[in-house]
Amino acid sequence: MFHWLQHFFGFDAGQGNAPHYLFFSGTGSDLSELALVGAVFAIVRKHNCHIRHCWRVGRFPVDGTSFTTCSRHHPKGAPTHAEVLAAADEHNERRR
Repeated sequence: MFHWLQHFFGFDAGQGNAPHYLFFSGTGSDLSELALVGAVFAIVRKHNCHIRHCWRVGRFPVDGTSFTTCSRHHPKGAPTHAEVLAAADEHNERRR
């Protein structure tokens, strides 16, 4: 059994191969694929809505908290085009 596991994971340098070559060209190459899947999961988890079981992208911060929610779960809803323009005008006036 030990020899089979050693061969499966590529730790036996058979037929003139360098030690551990078979591991990195076989089973070990799957480690990078697992890392990519983990990175995608972490990005989705970080940027999704903070409401439980909601997988929408959370783009709207909730005032007074560290939560970001989607337009469906935000207390004020998604900002309208007029509200964005008014906020931009107000910000520009304060800068002057």
